[in-house]
Amino acid sequence: MSTLRFNVVETAFAKKVKPVEAPGKASAYFGQKVFNREKMFRYLPEKTYKELMDVIDNNASLSHELADAVASAMKKWALEMGATHYTHWFHPLNEGTAEKHDSFSEPDGKGGVIDKFSGKLLIQQEPDASSFPSGGIRNTFEARGYSAWDPSSPAFIVGDTLCIPTIFIAYTGESLDYKAPLLRALEAVNKAATAVCHYFNEDVKKVQAYLGWEQEYFLVDEGLYAARPDLLLTGRTLMGHESSKNQQLEDHYFGAIPTRVMAFMQELEIESLKLGIPVKTRHNEVAPNQFELAPVFEECNLANDHNLMIMSLMRKVSRRHGFRVLLHEKPFKGINGSGKHNNWSLGTDTGIMLMAPGKTPEENLRFITFVSNVLKAVYRHNALLKASISSATNAHRLGANEAPPAIISSFLGKQISTVLEHLENSDEEDFNLCGKQGLKLDIARIPELLMDNTDRNRTSPFAFTGNRFEFRAVGSSANCASAMLVLNAAVAEQLQLFKTEVDKLIAEGKDKFAAIVEVVSKDVRESKAIHFDGNNYSEAWKKEAVKRGLDCETSVPLIFDAYLSKSSIDMFESTHVMNHKELEARNEVKWETFTKKIQIEARVLGDLAMNHIIPVATRYQTSLIENVYRMRDLFPAEKAAVLSAKNLEIIEDIAQRTIFIKEKVDAMVNARKVANKIENERGKAIAYHDKIFPMLEEIRYHIDKLELIVDNEMWTLPKYRELLFIR
Repeated sequence: MSTLRFNVVETAFAKKVKPVEAPGKASAYFGQKVFNREKMFRYLPEKTYKELMDVIDNNASLSHELADAVASAMKKWALEMGATHYTHWFHPLNEGTAEKHDSFSEPDGKGGVIDKFSGKLLIQQEPDASSFPSGGIRNTFEARGYSAWDPSSPAFIVGDTLCIPTIFIAYTGESLDYKAPLLRALEAVNKAATAVCHYFNEDVKKVQAYLGWEQEYFLVDEGLYAARPDLLLTGRTLMGHESSKNQQLEDHYFGAIPTRVMAFMQELEIESLKLGIPVKTRHNEVAPNQFELAPVFEECNLANDHNLMIMSLMRKVSRRHGFRVLLHEKPFKGINGSGKHNNWSLGTDTGIMLMAPGKTPEENLRFITFVSNVLKAVYRHNALLKASISSATNAHRLGANEAPPAIISSFLGKQISTVLEHLENSDEEDFNLCGKQGLKLDIARIPELLMDNTDRNRTSPFAFTGNRFEFRAVGSSANCASAMLVLNAAVAEQLQLFKTEVDKLIAEGKDKFAAIVEVVSKDVRESKAIHFDGNNYSEAWKKEAVKRGLDCETSVPLIFDAYLSKSSIDMFESTHVMNHKELEARNEVKWETFTKKIQIEARVLGDLAMNHIIPVATRYQTSLIENVYRMRDLFPAEKAAVLSAKNLEIIEDIAQRTIFIKEKVDAMVNARKVANKIENERGKAIAYHDKIFPMLEEIRYHIDKLELIVDNEMWTLPKYRELLFIR
């Protein structure tokens, strides 16, 4: 191999394990760096603490006096923890997080400094909004934007900085982030679900959405990562022939964790627990160098913050162990990509999990009511849900054999499917409704249901898994809020529609439970198309999905159109999650982001092809040509022709492939120039998807073939067999 590649690979394989020592039992340091309820109780007067809990738990108004008291306590705690700065931590529309650090210290006017932090600074700040994606809501010369404190997600310390979770909005009031609409969606589903719960239990005062994410990721040696410009600049390998051995032996999944990786995982877990992130599970995933991390369930907004925090932590901690973490959905061709399964459920303040079966017919009617409403919401907005998880990066993963297809459907399992079929095909008399008292309810078609009553379907993008739905199509690098705000808003809208229908029947004199059964039966029939328990990978399902009227679009820019359909706009506006202007702006951002990612990949691939691949291939070709001439000098013409025949074949093969690569790179550059002149962001994204993106694969095909031909000692870029196996 080339001297550079040899040195990089040898250095990577020679990495020493850094031992990690846990600072005692996890219970001793869990939440150490979080201003959680325990800290609030300790640092705030009892009356102030109760007022703050009312704000957090019941959405009570936050007074300036309360804000000042909380700011004072928060500052005292932060300074004791060694913090010197504070920041409003928010989620702009660029998929990452943002923070601007300000010092606690201010001049005291007497030649010294004093630590200051007021309620005003806690509640609101003014980051520059012009440099964040806004989709045209803000002009570049209009810089004003506001970040506003989210009391429901506790402040935390990273390094020497107190991080305060906030929303981010424009000067004109529109949201410029993921958190603001997520909070609105969570409030919408709370109100709608609570109202439906009152049919079964009037004591319910609040319904929370819960999220349990499963974060998949790859680790690559830092030296090898640095020697691959495509990984460095795009997060994925734009070229590289698959290794002779990859995941085909299925020996990596749940296998023994490599020592170096275990050291990284241990430190990551310690730092996560200090930040109050309840990490629970770690294991090897299917592909080599692929791993998974998962916490226990948490309230959806907090879980989303924790996922963004842990992705940032993974990047920092991995470097301390000589790794780089890859969160791209498909960093390596030919092996599994990475997802972020979003396990979602609803629960009441009375301790009832609404997606869990019960022990009585009435409890199971409540369960079926919520399951059927979720299915109806997913059916009505299946195109929008697909749009919520679509991106330039996740497009590489969806539809491959390790990920759900780009068609949204829901797996339920045999027992629940059977119950829904009975509901679909039965009328009121079949249910033997005995009286108006819930406790006397006897619904023959809804027997006692078991939580784990069926196998799982790993091909389903939205599968019921016992007491929750698992949205498996979410991408590894995504902000969970993108999918969660759509799902919660869609369910909220559907529950509102359901309650309106049931109340109408009750007003007409129908028994409450009879009315519920009637509407549930109708919804089950109407949403039947979304229910599929078979193999989502099969070609037969793709054809069947078209017949059922499900959205089967595969072009990401066109998938984004679902955000601006009438049904989507009506849903978002009726639930007060986002208005038309905000939706238009977000789509502009999505189209622009898609274009830029493909544009960067095209530039990187063009540069590598012209400055790495073709020169190396030509150099090897030259050595073969010299060999042919020497054969002719050394042997008689006839024998020389026989001996050099294979070399001539390789020389011609290299020539044809390098010519194709050069011509296709030139064509790709010209196609970019044409596409870049399109002023409409949607049109530009479509041009990049239709014209430029296919060229990446065409060029890659010939580069990967050259990798198999060219002398290994000349090839400058680390190969898959070196990137994918941690020593």
